[in-house]
Amino acid sequence: MELFNSILTWIMKKRISQIELFMMYPHDTQQEQFVNLINQARDTEWGQKYDYDSIHSIEDFQQRVPVSSYEDLYPYIERLMRGEQNLLWPSEITWFAKSSGTTNARSKFIPVSQEALEACHFKGGKDMMTIFVNNKPDTKVFMGKGLSIGGSYQTNERNPESFYGDVSAVIMKNLPIWAQFIRTPGLDIALMNEWEEKIERMAQVTMDENVTSILGVPTWTIVLIRRILELKGKKNILEVWPNLELFAHGAVAFDPYRDLFNKELVSSASMSYLELYNASEGFFGIQDRLGSNDMLLMLDYGVFYEFIPLEEIENPYPKALTLSQVELNKNYAMVISTNAGLWRYLIGDTVKFTTVNPYRIRITGRVKHFINAFGEEVIIENAEAAITKASEATDALIRNFTAAPVYMTETGKGGHEWAIEFEKEPEDLEKFTKILDDTLRSINSDYDAKRYQDMALQMPIVHSLPEGTFYNWMKKRGKLGGQHKVPRLSNNREYIEEVLEMVNEIA
Repeated sequence: MELFNSILTWIMKKRISQIELFMMYPHDTQQEQFVNLINQARDTEWGQKYDYDSIHSIEDFQQRVPVSSYEDLYPYIERLMRGEQNLLWPSEITWFAKSSGTTNARSKFIPVSQEALEACHFKGGKDMMTIFVNNKPDTKVFMGKGLSIGGSYQTNERNPESFYGDVSAVIMKNLPIWAQFIRTPGLDIALMNEWEEKIERMAQVTMDENVTSILGVPTWTIVLIRRILELKGKKNILEVWPNLELFAHGAVAFDPYRDLFNKELVSSASMSYLELYNASEGFFGIQDRLGSNDMLLMLDYGVFYEFIPLEEIENPYPKALTLSQVELNKNYAMVISTNAGLWRYLIGDTVKFTTVNPYRIRITGRVKHFINAFGEEVIIENAEAAITKASEATDALIRNFTAAPVYMTETGKGGHEWAIEFEKEPEDLEKFTKILDDTLRSINSDYDAKRYQDMALQMPIVHSLPEGTFYNWMKKRGKLGGQHKVPRLSNNREYIEEVLEMVNEIA
């Protein structure tokens, strides 16, 4: 295994020069991606509809092709799922990444081409390890197994020759043999559909492996680690996996969970954490500096990027910017055109640029996930920063949370209501609530203005939920595992009322 580790680390170091090249020439790289996408799709039904043959510039593209939502593309995707081809992309589409993103009932089915698998998803996975090796040249990570926590897939009932599932399952099922050799557990367990049984089987199988890295969503990784510690009678996962050195995570922000990993689950200064921006629609970002709070935007994955300022998002014809036009520390809705046939697709995420030389981003939230019932414009980035600071100040550890507005009544004022499941409850919940509120006021001037002398918004209401509340809520909605995650913020009370109703039923 030592020779294998040496060979893989050597191969991955060679890729760094290519990454450095697109960091130096980002606009040229994006122009090349754009031209390739237009040329490849010119004979598709979509390409003919918008006359890709006569598109000679990004300006032509932006003027002719509209920004698209999932609903706009759905008629094409539905036909693809029935077996038609050459609609959005020229190569055959037989895989679809099923995505709901949150607990919404309606699922999205994102086409995944072979080009998207190889030049985007697989490349992103390899680059993740390449960047880690570049940061830790003496790593022994390939001397053990990488543990992947993913979802499941199934045959498409509308066309038995195609399949759909969580993007993690689509990727695992299509990985080359050499990649299967260095991961655990086997596909028979990793792709199981029944989530509770899968966690148990994963724990039983992997607890005796030499696991050196983990790839997964923080919430479900915590569930698995806790089960393994219970089975082994240990308190720290390094007592089970002494060579564990990397946790690569995505889907939700890591800051609210950082203390739980550092103080309870792993408790090691030598452990590395690497944030990823990998979604059903593609692989977009990798944290290239360990310890930073941003990710390098990956520019040579067959994806062309545009960015819509949030003040433009409700405009029926929003002005989208290219990389050369973006500004630092401003929120943008990200728009992508991809090598799977998503054209000027509004992915739903909002990002903020932290550097432009090279281009690095932070995910700040979702276009539809915010609280703005009173003009306070609280986004997920605000909520996570506030809850992290409150936790640190009160020695609390967070498992999960959601928040929603409390609407004004004739006799009362408005506010925000938070439902929080703690791993370790704060020493003083009242103090926790005050720090949460104070932090929101300090980082969001709109929220602060509405909180002035309690004129529009009152002090937040914070509920401490019983252990397992969010797990049971997700289970009740059939949304355990995979890409599903608890929505942090909602501008209506649907989620929080369901969660609190479950607590009342138990009580």
